[in-house]
Amino acid sequence: MLTRRAFAFGSPLVLAGCVTQEGPPVTALGTEHDSRYVAMYGAIDTEPFPVPAVDLSRINPKFLRREVVYRTNEQPGTIVVDIGNRYAYLVLSGGRAIRYGVGVGKQEAFNFHGSAIIARKAAWPRWTPTPDMIKREPKRYGPYAKGLDGGSENPLGPRALYLHVNGRDTYYRLHGTLEPWTIGTMVSSGCVRLINQDIIDLYNRIPIGTKVVVLSPRGVDVS
Repeated sequence: MLTRRAFAFGSPLVLAGCVTQEGPPVTALGTEHDSRYVAMYGAIDTEPFPVPAVDLSRINPKFLRREVVYRTNEQPGTIVVDIGNRYAYLVLSGGRAIRYGVGVGKQEAFNFHGSAIIARKAAWPRWTPTPDMIKREPKRYGPYAKGLDGGSENPLGPRALYLHVNGRDTYYRLHGTLEPWTIGTMVSSGCVRLINQDIIDLYNRIPIGTKVVVLSPRGVDVS
């Protein structure tokens, strides 16, 4: 089984050359009292399982979804994940992007860096911890070795995007979270987590085959 580390050192070198500057947001930066953000991150009751409203008082406003100026060599439609700054960007035309706050792995060695594609999209995905996760934390992940069906208690949340390189699974995903207050931090086991309302938004915007560039914590891909 290929590991994320094997991909991190086996993928071609990619230089995204990104510079960001905040512009007019999708909804203006505000607090938990901003009605536009309250609506954006409100409860969703049209899903097979409930998606609760986000307690915005527990999230730094800079990690909430917004449109920004974003200059990059990547083509519109590409997702760029900036591990170091805890953002994921969906590149738009005209030097702009939709920026999402993310939570990332607490240990750099567990993170994939490089260029991949979204080979699979799943709504309310089934989750199975990797053998490495079970080995590292057998008490925590061992009980789920056979997998956990999608639902409100599934750590992948309502959506997952699966990254592949050369037709092979990297075991690296962009997905939702049961702990939205961890967005902007390094606490997960290596994948990229988004607020549930944000991963639904991103999922709806991109097709299978979308290119994803995951930068190193220094902002340049070193794979």
